[in-house]
This record gives sequence, C-alpha cells and structure tokens, in this order.
Amino acid sequence: MRKTHILLLAFGLAFLLFLVLRTGPRQLWQQFTLLGWGLIPIVIAEGVAELFHAISWRYCFSGAHRRISLARLFQIHIAGYAVNFLTPTASVAGEVTKAALLAGNRRGPEAVSAVVIGKLSFGLAHLLFVAVASIVFLPVMRFPPALRTALVLGSATLAGGTVVFLLLQKHGKLGVFVRWLIARNILAKTLRGIVPTIDRVDKALKTFYRERPWDLARSVFWHLLGYVVGVFATWYFLFLLREDRGLIVAAQIWCLVLWFDLVTFAVPLNLGVLEGGRLVAFRVFGFGALPGMTFGMVSRVAQLFWAGFGLVNYALLIPRTRPRTRPSHAPPEFSEQQPIEA
Repeated sequence: MRKTHILLLAFGLAFLLFLVLRTGPRQLWQQFTLLGWGLIPIVIAEGVAELFHAISWRYCFSGAHRRISLARLFQIHIAGYAVNFLTPTASVAGEVTKAALLAGNRRGPEAVSAVVIGKLSFGLAHLLFVAVASIVFLPVMRFPPALRTALVLGSATLAGGTVVFLLLQKHGKLGVFVRWLIARNILAKTLRGIVPTIDRVDKALKTFYRERPWDLARSVFWHLLGYVVGVFATWYFLFLLREDRGLIVAAQIWCLVLWFDLVTFAVPLNLGVLEGGRLVAFRVFGFGALPGMTFGMVSRVAQLFWAGFGLVNYALLIPRTRPRTRPSHAPPEFSEQQPIEA
C-alpha cells in the first residue's frame, strides 16, 4: 500500500509539473497575482463549506457526543481535514484522527461509528450531487467520449461500493467483512487486532440505523449545502476574471470539477489531478487552459490555508485527549466538604 501511495504521489507531481510547464509558469503567476485580495472570499468560501460538512457530521453522532459544541466539532473536523489533505493516505489517516480526537479516553466504538457513518454520508452526498448535476448538464458537456466513459464507469464503480458499504453498516456486518479479508490473508496482520473493536462498532451502527433512520438523510443534506458553496466560489472566480457568464455556467463547471474529484480521490494530496481536473472543466465550457490552471492554484491555496488552520487546532486538541493519570504515590483527593480524619 505504501509503495502504491508513493507511486501515485510521484505520478501526481510529474503531472502537475507538466501542466505548469504546458500552461506557462510566467503567465500562470501573472494571472494568479492579478486576483490580489479577491482570493480572500474564495478562501473563506472553502471554510464555509467545511463548516457545513462539520454540521453534517453532528447527525452521525450517538450518545454523549451529540452534546459537543459546534466550535469543538469544527475543530475536530478541520483537524481531520488537515491530516487527510497533508498525508498520502487516501483520506484514511484524517478519519482515524477524528475518531481519536472525538473519543478521548471513552466511548471508542461510538466515536468510530460516527466517523464511519460520516464517511458514508460524505460519499453519498458527493455521488448524489454529481449524479443529479450530470443528468442536468451532461447534454451540454462536450469532451472526448473516452473521458466521458471513464468518468461514468468510475462513478458507477464507486456508487456500487458505497451501496455495499451502506448495507454493511445498516446490518452491522463490518466485522463479517473484516473476517472475510483476514481469511484471504488480505491485511491480515493489521486487521486481526481490531476485530473485537469492529464487533462493538457494528452494535453501535445497528443501533444508529434502527433508532435514527432519517439522520443519515439530514447529514447528506448538509453535505450537499457544502458542495453548493463551490458553485458560488466558481462564479466569483469567473467574475474576478471578468468572465461573468452567470451561475448556470459556474454550476456546470463545478459539477465537472466534483466529478473529477470523485474518481481521483485515491491520489495523495490530489496532486496534479486537482489542477488537471479544473483545467479540463474550464476547457469543456470554452475557457482556455490558463483560467483552469489558475482556478486549480486558487483551490490549492484555499485548501492549504484551512489545512494549516486544521493543524493548529489539532495541536490545541491533543492535550485534551491525553489520559489524566495520578501518580501512584500521590495522596487521594478530598473535596472541601469531606472531613479529614486524624
């Protein structure tokens, strides 16, 4: 797995360098700097979208976790966002980080189940947004048939996997799937140690889907709102370039951007594919390569800003998740009302 990540990372870096050289580094830098302070609203829009994604995650919680404040919820979410963005783990390490920060020293299975349900909700919303927007806009998207076929097949494969993931969760069968992998010696050494935990997570998942069947739909709704923010950010970027073609064109471009993001999620840091996807999306709707690459750079800057903010929050949250232990030689604690016997 590590070799695959390194290979994908090297490929993404090489592809990014190719795109920059093909577009023209000087022209790219000039257009980027012309945006000036106009970058700030786009960076803020990225944060607003992540806030909506964090609110969505609240509907995946159970028990005491549902009483977590919105501020702390956003802190944990953005910390996971940072780890996902900055580490080549295909959005896995960030989810582990969120579960650890959410659990602290108690309620581990409920924290893990919240992360698992949240990941499913995020994927369902992404698929739903792309599917609906594609049905509406696909007739006006003109790009090579081979690329169209690859996108459709990739999305269909991910949709099938997401449905299986949903059924495994709903019926509490993640443990069965893990044992199936172990029996076939797939990541067996890693998975054997988590079987007991997965069994407890299965119980938490079954309880969630039995007692709160509509909360998954509410979670998906808030994720969709987060994706819609990207339409306005795309429109604003076109406005900065004096290419005001309306929200419909911005929505079409953003739909295609999310489509590329959906089928290339496994590339570490989205290196190269983030910029390449935006370049292709802009060219499909009559723009040149330069605006598309510039939009890719702007997206990268916005994500880096919030990833940096997430790392700061991660550092602030870590001390709150460490176990509070009392040295063995320390005397017992007494309250003010407790009498001390001689």
